[in-house]
Amino acid sequence: MEQTPVTRRAVVAGGCGLAAAAALTACAGYDASGPVTAPAPSAAPNEAAGTAGGTAAGAGAVAAVADVPVGGGIVLAAQDLVVTQPVAGTFKGFSATCTHQGCKVNEVAGGTINCPCHGSKFAVGDGAPTAGPAKKPLPEKPVTVEGTSVVLA
Repeated sequence: MEQTPVTRRAVVAGGCGLAAAAALTACAGYDASGPVTAPAPSAAPNEAAGTAGGTAAGAGAVAAVADVPVGGGIVLAAQDLVVTQPVAGTFKGFSATCTHQGCKVNEVAGGTINCPCHGSKFAVGDGAPTAGPAKKPLPEKPVTVEGTSVVLA
């Protein structure tokens, strides 16, 4: 049986693979009880995955009614959607894409939908710009309430 000679390139390449594996293993971390794993990521403030706060939402729902504060709202980044409740029982939906330069809005606070990129703010009632460089309102996305859930219309 003929053996293939081991080249320096093969040794270096193999060593790099072992070094990378060792580095990844070291990143895992350990404590007194053994390996430590990172916790699962949670939703950012004012960003819900459809059931923020653990409230069950129905099938097809984007959020639970109870998760949308009166006078405020929530940002659902995965759906490019902001759901607001400007007054009790009235729900509005808007695009989560700022009309200034296309950044994603990231919070609803102080009665406005806020963009972190250049400071644009939009009214929770109609999506109209109230501050910053944006001149156009956020486009509406119609939502309705079905039972205890907010759904896209």
